[in-house]
Amino acid sequence: MAKTTIHIRIPVQGMICKGCEEHVTKASEKAGAKQVTADFCKGEATFQIDLQNEIENVKQAIDNIGYKSGDPEIVYVDTPESTKEGDYGLLIIGSGSAAFSAAIEASKHGVRVAMVERGTIGGTCVNIGCVPSKTMLRAGEINHLALRNPFMGLHTFVGPVDLAQLVEQKNELVNQLRQQKYVNLIDVYGFTLIQGEARFVDGQTVEVNGQKITAKSFLIATGASPAIPDIPGLQEVDYLTSTTALELKEVPKRLAVIGAGYVGLELSNLFHHLGSEVTLLQRGSRILPKTDPEIADAATKALSEKGIQLLTNVTFERVEMEGTIKRVYISVNGEKRVVEAEHLLIATGRKPNTESLNLDAAGVKAGSHNEVIVDEYLRTSNPRIYAAGDVTMGPQFVYVAAYEGAIAAENALGVNQRKIDLRVVPKVTFTNPAIATVGLTEEQAKVEGHEVKTSVLPLDAVPRAIVNYETTGVIKLVADAKTQRILGVHMVAENAGEVIYAATLAVKFGLTVKDLRETLAPYLTMAEGLKLAALAFDKDVNRLSCCAG
Repeated sequence: MAKTTIHIRIPVQGMICKGCEEHVTKASEKAGAKQVTADFCKGEATFQIDLQNEIENVKQAIDNIGYKSGDPEIVYVDTPESTKEGDYGLLIIGSGSAAFSAAIEASKHGVRVAMVERGTIGGTCVNIGCVPSKTMLRAGEINHLALRNPFMGLHTFVGPVDLAQLVEQKNELVNQLRQQKYVNLIDVYGFTLIQGEARFVDGQTVEVNGQKITAKSFLIATGASPAIPDIPGLQEVDYLTSTTALELKEVPKRLAVIGAGYVGLELSNLFHHLGSEVTLLQRGSRILPKTDPEIADAATKALSEKGIQLLTNVTFERVEMEGTIKRVYISVNGEKRVVEAEHLLIATGRKPNTESLNLDAAGVKAGSHNEVIVDEYLRTSNPRIYAAGDVTMGPQFVYVAAYEGAIAAENALGVNQRKIDLRVVPKVTFTNPAIATVGLTEEQAKVEGHEVKTSVLPLDAVPRAIVNYETTGVIKLVADAKTQRILGVHMVAENAGEVIYAATLAVKFGLTVKDLRETLAPYLTMAEGLKLAALAFDKDVNRLSCCAG
């Protein structure tokens, strides 16, 4: 006969390391707890217990080994009724990268899988994100190179950009990839697609199109959408987002962009390369505030050299529109200014798509930005419900979402209990030159207690950049001074996105400065810059012959 299982969260004071987590876990298990997870960073433990009066036994066991337990919180109760299989083994809400990765993984285990989608299949990446933006960025780069190539004797020229034709080609590519990489896979793996909006009725039931559907486990993978800042007058203005900007049929003469994160930077580059006069507006003192200063400075220099106007330390007062002209009234370091443009693009981050899910009814806790809160196993506060991808507001990259989706499916089905590991996540901003980072910044490494040594190599010391006449940029390595282990790699360079995977392997597998120095690097590649940066820790690479180490 099925039992009632109580899921408990309990605060634990005194845990300071992974060893403490192991002690708390073992003591709790000896006292009868199951599925124990201790987290010293959060100062808590979660576990399952069959009888409520046994919770005190677990508390006492934790206290007996020198920690202090607090008042337990009953997160969820699995009753014999709630543990029934339901209509599906796994029901997934959303149809993007996390959702499809989870569905494919679950299908391997013979589970009945359903996917609920309220809009277009495929999620952000293929429809309105990575795929359309990157193909348009490439078109912009070609246009820019033809207009301003750096080689004497080459007489290239460009005519007016037919943006409508570019957008039509982009849409054809999106449709093709959506069909191949998403729609066709539904039949290949045999899961069910339900068109409609899902809303939780309780912890094991959703309602879609008036029909109630039950499942043993759920995955929330609804992604995120553009966040709109609270600027007076903005709601009365016809503004663009990252979605609608990619559907314009004519190149704006002037474009104002609010927000200098990766979306703002990429789209600023795109429209500048297509011929727009671009003004980029940033609240903070510099772009890319979470990166190393050398990276932000190099990216700022590259933007300025292109002719993009960058304004920082901006305070937004109001936005107005007269005819087709948008006026952004701002203060820059106390000086009043007005920025005028035919189009205004808002690129101030993203918000999780949770507003219609009725999370409270399912016992799923949300954070301060309405993101779904998950633990390291991607479980929500309801242990039957998991979440993955942008809806959790973790690293917002399609490859992270796909990685999380597969792990969430394994954990939800009970075929595994894997923790996510996002310590080494490469990040690329597809500007020109590109911005790519992986691992710890210098500041983060110091905060983690490392004695840090760094190497900062300007791009004019990299032969590939010299022969390309593209020397604005930098490569920075962050290493542990004692072990020489590479902790982080950060770069602004052409093809930085291609190089950063090699750097990711170096960081993930603990390669040292010596390892990079002694590994052959093909001459006249941007990847050679990694080796040169390693040499630059204690050598002047400008005084070396070609390929000399």
